[in-house]
Amino acid sequence: MRVLLYSCRPYDRDSFEAVAADFPGIDLHFTEAPLTPASCALAEGFSAICTFVNDPVDASTLRALHCVGVRAIALRCAGFNQVDLPSAAELGISIMRVPAYSPYAVAEHAVGLILTLNRRIHRAFNRTREGDFSLHGLLGFDVHGKTVGVVGTGKIGRAFSQIMLGFGCKVLACDPQPDTQLAQQGVHYCELPALLQEADIVSLHCPLTNATEHLINQQRLATMKRGAMLINTSRGALVDTKALIAALKSGQLGHVGLDVYEEEASLFFADHSDHPLQDDVLARLLTFPNVIVTAHQAFFTQEAIHAIASTTLGNLHHWQQGQPCNQVHA
Repeated sequence: MRVLLYSCRPYDRDSFEAVAADFPGIDLHFTEAPLTPASCALAEGFSAICTFVNDPVDASTLRALHCVGVRAIALRCAGFNQVDLPSAAELGISIMRVPAYSPYAVAEHAVGLILTLNRRIHRAFNRTREGDFSLHGLLGFDVHGKTVGVVGTGKIGRAFSQIMLGFGCKVLACDPQPDTQLAQQGVHYCELPALLQEADIVSLHCPLTNATEHLINQQRLATMKRGAMLINTSRGALVDTKALIAALKSGQLGHVGLDVYEEEASLFFADHSDHPLQDDVLARLLTFPNVIVTAHQAFFTQEAIHAIASTTLGNLHHWQQGQPCNQVHA
């Protein structure tokens, strides 16, 4: 089976080639081009393709892929909000995903954002390199004893909750399906309004759906503790970015750490340092000293990318054999 990987970076090639020997029936090909209706022509002669989180798999793209013979799409990510599942089903194109790779990778990155923002490590790093060893403006707080709100307690939210329990925090959680083991460990489940009102730190770990788009909006930001910290390592569109900026300007939010951004598709995973930033909203966000934005790197550990490659090729192998393969249905 010939498979074309879109939006391929050197680390993708390295990780997939490292596990390819375990799947001898799969012939891998790579392109840096993102998936678009125009780039679907590159997939002619391939029965399957592999896409990443910011490749839009909409109806027009699916039709173009179907026309060139593609019958399976392996997502090398957990989320599938970028896929038009009803159109895929109508065309007979199978969609597979990686439901879990390393929840610890994303959870630990969220904790890293919390600690960096709180103790101003990013500012201290720049200061000392310039010979400034003063402490003004670097005052933080003890994370121990604070109330941390976790929105979504799937594998990643669960790992994050357990880390924060280890810090000695009171952990509140909101999820339609509470984790009984987490509850036994001391996590308190409540509704989202109560979580937002009580938490000193709120971390988002839920999927992006129609119901969760702009889950954090102007109204909900206004109900949070003044000066609270918001962390998002899940999906950018969970947060209304313009409302986020207003909350930062007013001081309603004290700290923001983002590994995702709702308009990231044309920016992230590429080097734009030689050109002025064209996204005015993101440019404004980056001016705040109490904001850290990372470029969707929370997943990016050796263990995670190895697991992504192995699971993705395993999905394709099982799909070819007519076996269960982490398929996503409409």
